[in-house]
Amino acid sequence: MNMTRKGWIVPVLAAAAMCGGSTLAAQDHDAPEGNQTTLAKALMAARVPLERGLAASASHGQAISAKFEMEEGKLQLSVYTLKGGKYFEVIVDHNSGKVVKAEPITEAEDYTAAQSQTAAMAKSKGSLRAAVEQALRDNAGFRAVSVTPSLKDGRAVADVSLAKGDELKTVSVPLP
Repeated sequence: MNMTRKGWIVPVLAAAAMCGGSTLAAQDHDAPEGNQTTLAKALMAARVPLERGLAASASHGQAISAKFEMEEGKLQLSVYTLKGGKYFEVIVDHNSGKVVKAEPITEAEDYTAAQSQTAAMAKSKGSLRAAVEQALRDNAGFRAVSVTPSLKDGRAVADVSLAKGDELKTVSVPLP
């Protein structure tokens, strides 16, 4: 793997952290710094894009955020959902697009992030999947790494982290 491929994940995570606030920090707390190269390599091989993971998680509630991450040395696609007033982390297989498991969110940091994301989604009638698809239409050739809703000036937006080779960026898409 060349250096440009290795180096793109650090800025993606940094940009997403700035745009996503505590969400990315809450979801990435278990990924040591040394795993960033591993995440970058694994993400390039993932067959299921983020937007398909959002669609797969729909049976477990409304998606309130999603991202690729490394868990115990393996790539996983994690989607936070809200169903029946309860928060869940839904894990979608990045090769098949099927839900592998759904666990209640109980850790304080993750729970707080989920509450913040829910507040942003409550101000919107749009979906995160539609926001990711819009970001990808506007940025041909990119792949979505994460999506996190937030409130900016009282309006809901989705911050979508995108990557293409060694180029990365985060775009904000209004959530109508």
